[in-house]
Amino acid sequence: MVERDRKLQIPAFVWAFVFGFAAGESRTLAGFRRCYNSTADETISPGGFYQRLTPTLAEYLRDLVEHGLDEVAVPNAVDADIDRFRDVMIADGTVLRLHEFLSDQFEARHEEQAGAKLHLLHNATEQTIEQLDTANEKTHDSTLFKTGPWLENRLMLFDLAYFKYRRFALIDENDGYFVSRLKQNANPLITGELREWRGRALPLEGKQLRAVLDDLDRKYIDVEVEVEFKRGPYNGTQSLDTKRFRVVGVRDEDADDYHLYMTNLARKEFFPADLAEIYRCRWEVELLFRELKTQYELDEFDTSDEHVVRILLYAAL
Repeated sequence: MVERDRKLQIPAFVWAFVFGFAAGESRTLAGFRRCYNSTADETISPGGFYQRLTPTLAEYLRDLVEHGLDEVAVPNAVDADIDRFRDVMIADGTVLRLHEFLSDQFEARHEEQAGAKLHLLHNATEQTIEQLDTANEKTHDSTLFKTGPWLENRLMLFDLAYFKYRRFALIDENDGYFVSRLKQNANPLITGELREWRGRALPLEGKQLRAVLDDLDRKYIDVEVEVEFKRGPYNGTQSLDTKRFRVVGVRDEDADDYHLYMTNLARKEFFPADLAEIYRCRWEVELLFRELKTQYELDEFDTSDEHVVRILLYAAL
């Protein structure tokens, strides 16, 4: 007996996954197959459906994700004030918890867990996706984001996953620029104030940043700081070095706290409020990651096939 090879309808196949995630009622492989059979001209058997969940399909969905992200990128995200940069780049990463069955393929930081790290490099100026990568959770960010001469006259906007003094130093030394949120445990030494305050203002020079934050009620903080970090290994050793950057704080009255940023942009060109506005370019990517982590429950898929996980991840995106 010869089994009939039914022709797969690619649009219906792709939309079965996409709408399956959107609806939230059929986030199982069997559910995706039922979704496909309800819309396709010809139904497909469970075996025929699972046979088509291949690495090639994962790459095809990845291409669709890159095209889709290019299409929905925020067109007015880059203000005229930063036209002086060749490009404004948004680097973002997030960890997605996966089913424990995948702990060998997607090693997590904790035992009996699985996690995938998603890395996105978005060119907000050209409205293109420069890089989209997935790796296991334990993969270091430095392997996903490479510094070098390509950074010249580009402005990088980082989330906290990429916060590293050595990375910032390399960007500065390659004539690039960056803005990053300041990590909660970062406590640099203040070496100078970049704005003068009238009256009996609290002097900040020579103090650790975290030691004075609770005593401040000014609208903005704008200071030069010195940080210490280890250079990359050379001849088997790592040397200590220091670098001076700028830390800016914009007060959030509702939270009675500061939004703190580290940058190498000069005050004469970018005031504190400007930096906060520039950093908001990252917001659309933040929303996408938040939805992916909180609504799509990728950790509930009981599969041990790495390419199936990538198919589901790209379908969710």
